[in-house]
Amino acid sequence: MTHAPGPSTPATGKSLPEIIAEFNESEFARLLAMTITDAHDGYARVTMDCAGKMNPSGVAHGGAIFALADHAFGIASNCGSTHRVAVSVSIQYLVPATGMLVAEARQVADTGKYASFQVMVYAGERTVATFDGVAFALQP
Repeated sequence: MTHAPGPSTPATGKSLPEIIAEFNESEFARLLAMTITDAHDGYARVTMDCAGKMNPSGVAHGGAIFALADHAFGIASNCGSTHRVAVSVSIQYLVPATGMLVAEARQVADTGKYASFQVMVYAGERTVATFDGVAFALQP
């Protein structure tokens, strides 16, 4: 995992490594075996193997893909000095997936109160899904 070491963030009082550890150790992340491989303010990269998360057609369940994208969105929106919560999300499934998935979340806009993120989910070089999320900044 790569990230910039730094002081505590004003919003949470926690360092970036502490925030990443909390997300990695959350019950849901452990349940789905999701792992953060990179994160910093406005960006996150998370991996998840589809094994054990297949639908009856033998491909990754849409809920598992959504969970991976949503997890990356949550991390990217909370690794900086602002604590945010999701207010709106949407996902577009493009192709069926198997194997190892990677979700990359990037902040694309920030008004101070609202921030917009785009998450791309990949299986190798192939784009599996696109996810758009809007997060609301909570005041301390």
